[in-house]
Amino acid sequence: MENIEKQAWQWISERAENVDISSENYCKTRDIFQARLEKMTRNSLESGKVDENKVYMASAIAGELGNNSFDHNIGNWRDIPGTFFGYDFYSNDLLIVLADRGQGVWATLKNVKPNLKDDREALNIAFTEIISGRSPEARGNGLKFVRQSVKELNFHLDFYSGEAKAELNEKFSVVDSEKKVSGCLAILRVKR
Repeated sequence: MENIEKQAWQWISERAENVDISSENYCKTRDIFQARLEKMTRNSLESGKVDENKVYMASAIAGELGNNSFDHNIGNWRDIPGTFFGYDFYSNDLLIVLADRGQGVWATLKNVKPNLKDDREALNIAFTEIISGRSPEARGNGLKFVRQSVKELNFHLDFYSGEAKAELNEKFSVVDSEKKVSGCLAILRVKR
């Protein structure tokens, strides 16, 4: 795959009529995403380039992020339902990229916290508090699991939504994004 990050940025920022929905990286439904996630796990294990435990944890993180695309956007897709999901090996490390054209974290969390002021506050809360935009369901631990796993395994995750970017590695911070993302974009780097 040629520059999977660039492809994801294009996929999330292009006008709907310019988005390549025939791409092997486009997962229109959850079952397609799950099948491709399993294939990524299998290919990563077979490659032997990344430690087995890291492969399984990266797969769990990608699964959480990809499933969130479907769980939090049902009936709220901007235009194209589903998620972009791609992966590649670079310098013997694993790169996983997911993107959706959904409503984004701020819009999702405003359903349960209507006083949220902006994308930065929404991302901070999403990764630090037990909260779900699918209230009254007892959910909301997924991104906390992602944050803890990234920290413990020395991964690096850049997570964009709206005008904010969460940077997760040994530290956690939320900053203004250099580009606006309508929906969500996650870039996970897994070192050997």
